[in-house]
Amino acid sequence: MKFFRFIYNFCASWTGTIIIVLFIVFFVAQAFIIPSRSMVSTLYEGDMLFVKKFSYGIPIPKIPWLEVAVLPDFRGNGHLIEGSRPQRGDVVIFIPPSEPKTYYVKRDFAVGGDEVIFTQKGLYLHPHEGDEYVDSHYKDSEVAIMMGKKFVFEPYSKEHPGIHYKYNNSSYGQMVLIAQEILNSPFPEALGTNNNPNAKGIAMMPMNIDGEWVFYKKIAPDEFFMVGDNRDNSNDSRFWGSVPYKNIVGKPWFIYFSINLKNSEEVDAQNNPKEVFSIRWKRVFRTVESLEKSIKEHNQEQVIEK
Repeated sequence: MKFFRFIYNFCASWTGTIIIVLFIVFFVAQAFIIPSRSMVSTLYEGDMLFVKKFSYGIPIPKIPWLEVAVLPDFRGNGHLIEGSRPQRGDVVIFIPPSEPKTYYVKRDFAVGGDEVIFTQKGLYLHPHEGDEYVDSHYKDSEVAIMMGKKFVFEPYSKEHPGIHYKYNNSSYGQMVLIAQEILNSPFPEALGTNNNPNAKGIAMMPMNIDGEWVFYKKIAPDEFFMVGDNRDNSNDSRFWGSVPYKNIVGKPWFIYFSINLKNSEEVDAQNNPKEVFSIRWKRVFRTVESLEKSIKEHNQEQVIEK
């Protein structure tokens, strides 16, 4: 009884409370708010998430906001305990290579050894397992032959219906302009890479395939190509490179609160200031999986109505 009384008194004290909170933040879960629309229609700006920090191992604990590590990186991979790696299609919270004190949330499009091509139509994946893997795992997907290999067009769009292009692939046009600047410069080799992120604003190699600008990247081992579901409004691996495992933090657990922000288009917040900070009750306590299920059901209802 004395032991349990001691535990109770410790937990009820300020010291115990602080230690418990820090333990949870360091090793179990941490709260984040999404500021941008890069993951619409899956996750929205103003969604407040709890993130599972044990999904891919235990990251080196850092003091929130200051982002100062409280323990050395003993393994050299950014994790106190090494774990499984993000899988293709996972929604992941990570620190981008170009902004060491900022957290991003994107979907893992490709893993180490995979090859990615970005065209005017969209993103294509050649998994490192090869053409036979494409034949067996992507039977119902659109496949194109490029560089003598089979590339799958948007392989996760059916399973994850929030993935979309809204503005006629404006990101592609942006990258073409940057590529033209690079190739017209005296130092075209200055293209951004993982070792020199944002050197010129893109991190994929511009190429010409059948008279069309395309952008190519082979993902380095133990790195991940992260892209927003809102393909035309996402600052992601197309621009600053793939993400090493040491920068992986975890995956979304659930939304504990959600509000409209100034950039919320669904309520036209810019023209309706009263909608700013209004609560999205239907998103509270939802997981990514349940939100995607709702999107599928909504899309099916629209098809029936048509």
